[in-house]
Amino acid sequence: MSIDHGNTTRRGVLKGAAAALALAGAARAALPAGAFAQGAGPEVKGAKLGFIALTDAAPLFVAKEKGIFAKYGLPETEVLKQASWGTTRDNLVLGSEGNGIDGAHILTPMPYLISAGRVTQNNVPVPMYIMARLNLNGQCISIAKEHIDHKIGLDTKPFKAALEAKKASGKAVKAAMTFPGGTHDLWIRYWLAAGGIDPDKDIETIVVPPPQMVANMKVGTMDCFCVCEPWNEQLIHQGIGYTAITTGELWKDHPEKAFAMRAAWVDKYPNAAKALLMAVMEAQQWCDKPENRDEMAAIVAKRQWINVPVADVVDRMKGKFDYGTGRVVENSPHIMKFWGDNASYPYQSHDLWFLTEDIRWGKFDAQTDTKALIAKVNREDLWREAAKALGVAAIPTSTSRGVETLFDGKVFDPENPAAYLNSLGIKKVA
Repeated sequence: MSIDHGNTTRRGVLKGAAAALALAGAARAALPAGAFAQGAGPEVKGAKLGFIALTDAAPLFVAKEKGIFAKYGLPETEVLKQASWGTTRDNLVLGSEGNGIDGAHILTPMPYLISAGRVTQNNVPVPMYIMARLNLNGQCISIAKEHIDHKIGLDTKPFKAALEAKKASGKAVKAAMTFPGGTHDLWIRYWLAAGGIDPDKDIETIVVPPPQMVANMKVGTMDCFCVCEPWNEQLIHQGIGYTAITTGELWKDHPEKAFAMRAAWVDKYPNAAKALLMAVMEAQQWCDKPENRDEMAAIVAKRQWINVPVADVVDRMKGKFDYGTGRVVENSPHIMKFWGDNASYPYQSHDLWFLTEDIRWGKFDAQTDTKALIAKVNREDLWREAAKALGVAAIPTSTSRGVETLFDGKVFDPENPAAYLNSLGIKKVA
């Protein structure tokens, strides 16, 4: 552990938390599920949380702006902008004691990839906990204006022909996502593969941080990309491309980002972790109310958060989708959800889908014990405790949302992920 010895406040906090740490260890030993310690306030006054400039980080912005973290005894919580998902990973590995961060708004598969040491330096595992899901839906796949005549949507077969023609003329074809094995990578791969485009052979897949997507497409770096808002709508406003689909069309009410913390931080400060989780959940409830969407758009557009015009944010946040092709959908059923339909609850079955897809594309070994990994990373038990403390009436009774059906008719049964994997035509795994 590296500590800034010039920072007497932090040193004092760490020293003062020693007893709480011992208590937390005893509690975890007595309760294997890792229940929060009861009856005490937060051991610390805040945590350092990372975010990427995307609208699904809104609950963190709202919790900070509206004093919700402070309400739960965590006034010193910092919400810190990260340049890329790679930076988020690196700062989580460091932890705040190493001048990094304690937790983050994050792509749901990343805590698994980090915990398993699949994406860390020297493959050193850094245990992470998924504390809550931050949202359902709300990502999009956008296409460069050069392909506007094709008006590509869910069916990528016409896109395949266009890409083949472009390659035949000697030009490169590229698809951009935000982090290998992350949600955006998996959405764009699923979409391409469903139409017969092999994302590892027929197109070059590149990594671009979300805030750099529009600028890169403007200079012709890629043919398509997958990212959250506001970058898809900004692309249209700047006349650079159009929206092919919003990802809820691939899989209605699909899980997306997670709120995750370093396991060591949660184990050390169980009461603070509970308070933090309750604050995020209360912010999610606020974000999900239609009457708050205009104010939420104004908040997320601010310079310290996403730093874009409100016009790039507000329509899609309220369910109006102009695809940039003449197609406009009002009151879209694929609006981003922060709380409704159990959006916040981290279903283990959803984490299994992400792991299965990462096995499909070679990010995890086929022999991975997904059940054991989910048991370590997914802390839906802590979510339930926080929900009870908040007085949430409808708490899911199962860790599985059940059988899921995607747009192309493929069925994911959490009881039989192998059958789902076998049903997929294009994949890396044998």
